[in-house]
Amino acid sequence: MNPDRGRCRGCGSNRLTTVLDLGTVPAADYFPEAGAAIGARENVHPLRMDACAACGLAQLADDDTRAEEPRGVEPRALRDQAADAVERVAMAGLLRGTTVREFGSPHGGTWLPLLAERGFRTDAGPADIVLDCFGIMHEPDQAAAFKERAAATAPDGLLLIQYHSLAAIASAGQWNALRHGHFAYYSLAALSRLLTLAGMSVATVWEFDLYGGTVLVGAVHGEVEPDQTVRTVLAAESEHTDVAALRRLQHTTDRHAASLREWLEAAAARRQRVYAYGAASRAVALFSLAGLHRGLVAAVADASPTKHGRRMPGTDIPIISPAELVAAQPDSVLLTLRDLLPEVRAGFPELDGRWVLDDPAGPSEGW
Repeated sequence: MNPDRGRCRGCGSNRLTTVLDLGTVPAADYFPEAGAAIGARENVHPLRMDACAACGLAQLADDDTRAEEPRGVEPRALRDQAADAVERVAMAGLLRGTTVREFGSPHGGTWLPLLAERGFRTDAGPADIVLDCFGIMHEPDQAAAFKERAAATAPDGLLLIQYHSLAAIASAGQWNALRHGHFAYYSLAALSRLLTLAGMSVATVWEFDLYGGTVLVGAVHGEVEPDQTVRTVLAAESEHTDVAALRRLQHTTDRHAASLREWLEAAAARRQRVYAYGAASRAVALFSLAGLHRGLVAAVADASPTKHGRRMPGTDIPIISPAELVAAQPDSVLLTLRDLLPEVRAGFPELDGRWVLDDPAGPSEGW
C-alpha cells in the first residue's frame, strides 16, 4: 500500500487522477496448487492506475497484496535484448571504468556476466556503471529509489535504467501491464524529472522493440544537455502519455476482455480445443476480467517448472509443461506474450500454424 496514500510516489504531489481502474482482480504472482479450491489466499484486490498532474508519473494507486516468490523463467527475447543493449552502450563509448553494480528485478535476469566479459567487476560502493533493468518500477517509494541509485553511481559514472515505455503501453493498448507490485510506469519526461530530483540528468537513450517498446536511459550526475535521441523520444511520446490518452486504456480493457471471451466461446462451439502458452502476470488480470475457465481454455503451458501443477489465479485452468502441451495436440494455442513467438515457434515446430496471438483488438490466428 502507498505509505503516503493519496500522494504521488515520485514527487509527493496530491494532484492524482485515476486513468485506469480494473476493479478487483487476483494477485498476479500467487499461483495456487491446481487441486486447491479458490479460497481466502485468492481474494481479489483493487487494481488502479493514477497519473500525477505535477510530475507526470503514472503509478499503481495502492497495493494490499503480499509479494510471492517469483516463478518465471527469463525469456530468450529478454536475454537477446540485454546483449544488444550492452553492445549499443559500448559502441557509444560509454562503458567506461572498471566497476559495476546492479539493482536486480524480482523477475530475475542479470546483465553482470555481459559486463564481466568486458572487464568489469562488481562493487557494492559507488560504481562506474550502475544497472537497473525493470527493477526500479517495483519500488513503492519512487523518490527514494531514484536517490538510492544516484548515490550508487560514481561521480563520473553512468546509470543505466531500462523500463517499459508508458507511451508504448498507451499506444498499443497494453492495459494489462498494470499489475500489483509494479508501482510506476514511466514516460521519459516523468523519469527525467525523477532523476533531476535525485541530482542526475538524462544524457542519452536507446529504444528497443521488446514488450512493444522499451527504453534504456543513460543518466549522469549534474546537469547536461540531452542528445538528439532524447529530444526525439520526448517529442514522440507526448501524444500518448497525457491523461486523455491514458484514459483510453479503460475502453481498450473492456474491448480486449470481451473480444477474447467471444473468440473462445466461438471456438468451444466448434468443439475446438484451445490451450494457452505463458502463465505470465499480465495474463492474470485478462483471464479474470474475461471470466475464463477450463471449458474455454483447457490449460496454460509455461516454461517455468515451478508453475507446473498449479493453476491460473482465480480460475480452474491448470498450468502444464510445454511437453504436455505438445502431447495434447491442441487445435489452437493462445500466446499471452507475443514477444515469445520466435522462441516458441523455434522450440515447438509441431505447433506451427496453431499459434494465436493475444491482442487488445482481438486474437490473431494462424501463426
